[in-house]
Parts: sequence; structure tokens; C-alpha cells
Amino acid sequence: MSRLRSTLGAAVTAVDGAVAWGEMAASDFVHLRRTLDGNDLDAWDPNYIRRVLPIWRTVMGTYFRGEVRGLDNIPDTGPALLVGNHSGGTMIADTFVFSTAFYTHFGPDRRFHQLAHDIAARVPATGISRWGTVAASHENARKAFEMGAPVLVYPGGDYETFRPTWHSDRIEFGGRKGFIKLALEQGVPIVPVVAIGGQETALFLTRGERAAKLTRWAKATRIKVLPMALAPPFGVSVLDLPPRLPLPSKIVVEVLPPVDLVERFGENPEHEEVYNELTGEMQDALSELQDERTLPVVG
Repeated sequence: MSRLRSTLGAAVTAVDGAVAWGEMAASDFVHLRRTLDGNDLDAWDPNYIRRVLPIWRTVMGTYFRGEVRGLDNIPDTGPALLVGNHSGGTMIADTFVFSTAFYTHFGPDRRFHQLAHDIAARVPATGISRWGTVAASHENARKAFEMGAPVLVYPGGDYETFRPTWHSDRIEFGGRKGFIKLALEQGVPIVPVVAIGGQETALFLTRGERAAKLTRWAKATRIKVLPMALAPPFGVSVLDLPPRLPLPSKIVVEVLPPVDLVERFGENPEHEEVYNELTGEMQDALSELQDERTLPVVG
């Protein structure tokens, strides 16, 4: 009888384990599907963020010595368009430094979305969809605003994130003004976010815009650059392939006061004027951060 009970107990344990494994596999499959879609804002998972946040805090706070200032400038509730300068190639350490600080400050339960290039938003097994990352589009931003979420956007995109390392202290949006139209349409404030240090995680040599055109790379991938960088462990890297190890550059991020476009520029502002003024203020802040640095990487 005892042997029978033992056998039944083992069978029940095995069944429970199979069910648990099945539930976990099903959950992972659901998140994989959402990641590959790249547009599913409901993939955002505060429980996942709560679990991984201590790890990210440790990594961002030690390896990159991440420092984020001015988080109180982000409205405590409601939507806002956080507009940042983009750095570090595809391994955007400043984005993770900032997002980690955001969730630490406001808590994992405050919905927050980051807009990324289609390819980056759809890379599986990274967890970024659960972190809040979705493909960059005005439609995804509108959906996030409707949910009351702040949205982080990088107008400079691949053009800025692969700028040469000696342009580290420059705001280079490339004249892209779509973020202004989006903020005006949705009636949300713009919160400038300025970061430095990401362009020192490798020695970025060239954007490779001409190479991207000649090879038709830009047409095939919607990535208008084919950049070259020097970084460990393989030395030369093209578009961050083969994967490189980011240098432990100190990352400093500063959040500037929010800007109500209508209040500051009027009902129908000239986009060029708004663009020049906002990027000028971001450039001033970035130059001040650069003045604080004594050595590259070290900070």
C-alpha cells in the first residue's frame, strides 16, 4: 500500500511539474509571439520588471556607473513625450540606464514605453517587449498615450546612435521633426532627456551612409547606415556585428523640465522654430555634461 501511495505521489508530482512546465512554456511562447510582432503594448509586464529590476540596477549602477538626474521633471501621472539623444549603436546603454532609473523612481507598475527600430523591437529572447519596448511609430505612441503612459522616443534614430565618437557631445537629430507634430496632435508635453557616455562604449569611426546606399542595405532594412566601430573582443565591428562588448563608459542622463508646446510657442507653432529651440536647449545641456567629463570612458 505504501509503495502504491509512493507511486501515486510521484505520478502526481510529475503531472504537476508537466503542467507547470507547460504553463511556463506557453507563457514564453506568448511573449515570443508578442516580441516578434513588435507592436503589442500589452506585452509590457510589471511583474517581469519587478523581478529583473534589481539585476539591471546592479549592472547599470556598477558597470556603467549610471547616473540619472532630474527624474522629478517627468510628470507624476499621465502621458508625456520623452525626447532623447540616441547613443551607443545598437547596444544603447543609456536607454537601459534611464529606463532602470525610471522604474526605480516611479515603480514597476507605472506603464512606460520606449520606441525602437523595427528590427530591435522584434529581436527575441531579450525581454525588451516586457520592459515596454515597441516598434517606433506614431500609432504605437498614440496607443501608449491613451493608456496614460510616458513614451521615450529618439528622433535621431540610427543616424545619431552611430555618429562618430568625436561627436559624442552633439545633438544630431538630422532635421527630423516628427516628434513635434506628434506632441502637438496628442496635446502632451515634451520632456527633453539628454545623455552622455554611450558613444564612448566603442570607438565609432563612420556612419557608413554611402556604403549603405551602394550595397542597397538601406533599402532592404530601412537602416540608412552601415557603420564601422572598434571594440572588444573582435576588434572591428560593422553595425555591431559580430557582437561587441561595450566598454564600461560612465553614463550620465539628465532630464530637463517639460515643455508645453502650445503654452510656449502658441496654437500653431512653426515646427522649425520649435525644433531649433528645443535641440538648442538640449545641446546646451549636453555641452555642460561634456564639460564635467575629465576623461573618455572614465567620465
